[in-house]
Amino acid sequence: MKKITLVLLIMSISATCLLAQERLLAAESAVVSNGQVTIKGKVVPYKVTAGTQPVWDKDGKVIASLFYTYYERTDATDKGKRPLIMSFNGGPGSASVWMHVAYTGPKMLNIDDEGYPVQPYGVRDNPHSVLDVADIVFIDPVNTGFSRILDPKADRSTFFGVNADIKYLAEWLNTFVSRNSRWTSPKYLIGESYGTTRVAGLALELQNSHWMYLNGVILVSPTEIGIKREGPVSDALSLPYFTAAAWYQKALPPDLQQKDLDAVLPEAEAFTINELIPALSKGGFIDEAEKKKIATKMSRYSGLSEKVLLQSNLVVSPQYFWKELLREKGLTIGRLDSRYLGIDRMETGDAPDYNAELTSWLHSFTPAINYYLRDVLKYKTDIKYNMFGDVRPWDNSNDRTGENLRLAMAENPYLHVMFQS
Repeated sequence: MKKITLVLLIMSISATCLLAQERLLAAESAVVSNGQVTIKGKVVPYKVTAGTQPVWDKDGKVIASLFYTYYERTDATDKGKRPLIMSFNGGPGSASVWMHVAYTGPKMLNIDDEGYPVQPYGVRDNPHSVLDVADIVFIDPVNTGFSRILDPKADRSTFFGVNADIKYLAEWLNTFVSRNSRWTSPKYLIGESYGTTRVAGLALELQNSHWMYLNGVILVSPTEIGIKREGPVSDALSLPYFTAAAWYQKALPPDLQQKDLDAVLPEAEAFTINELIPALSKGGFIDEAEKKKIATKMSRYSGLSEKVLLQSNLVVSPQYFWKELLREKGLTIGRLDSRYLGIDRMETGDAPDYNAELTSWLHSFTPAINYYLRDVLKYKTDIKYNMFGDVRPWDNSNDRTGENLRLAMAENPYLHVMFQS
């Protein structure tokens, strides 16, 4: 009986090990398919490759594998002259799903006219894709999407930090460009949120370590890219954002609500630069009359009460704004998209209980990207697609990405930078 039990135990352990091995992503793989999308009234045929490419250590050992989705227009006459865009999302720890099926890719999440996801969750053609003018590859950094560390002995600090992230991704991009014969193509990086920190740093790393000179860097919803903005300027610059959110939620005075947002924002921006920043710079030396005057104008452009603004000494954090704007209605607004509404357990407090927009996005984007990659593109794996992956601890030290981007531009006169927010 003991022998039978021992045999069963060994078989069970062996089966578990095999299952664990099967759930490891292949270091290298590629599934190719074809599609087409109509952009600006013209049909654009394309080839799409869903696959993985290794990350090697300094000794040439495979330590990780990155998943990517690569789109190439197939009726382009000269591939060597066609631009290539290399795309990242942020986090750090976020997969490329958001840029992939919500912005630049040929497929996008099913949404209504207001941009809200609708059931059944899936994808449809994206008439605003950039594929008509450029090929594009979406990359999932380590532990995001299907990308994983393959060597259990690999040092996590190799991947998880401002500068480590930039270094290994630059190596990976160099290999990708070489394998796909894109050295003569105009090359662009695009990053969203923390992805702007990533691509700002990659511009100089690719240039200095791989002699890959880019034509452009696109920063979508940029971070500080290592340039600290503190004190009165940082405190004041949130106001135009508050104005836009309050306008959408119909929380501004009637005379502002009846205007287009494009007409309201310049007013809020002018007040911020010409009056709010100088007032906050006075700190505790501001007199009560000026403080009251500033609070009145801030209330007009933020939708918050003068009482709340005075209690806060004219400094309101975004977290508090998300909680306070619609507090009397028992609602909060979203962090990444202030159109979304949340309901907290209690109306008191300084910040929302959860991110209303992210909750909505996760329960719509998650099935959509899994359906698209697994069922449409036929990339078969038992690996979970990490919308957000574990990249802790993340080393934020020595973030000079903004300065690095400046230096990259100084050294490369062909490098252009675009900000989108």
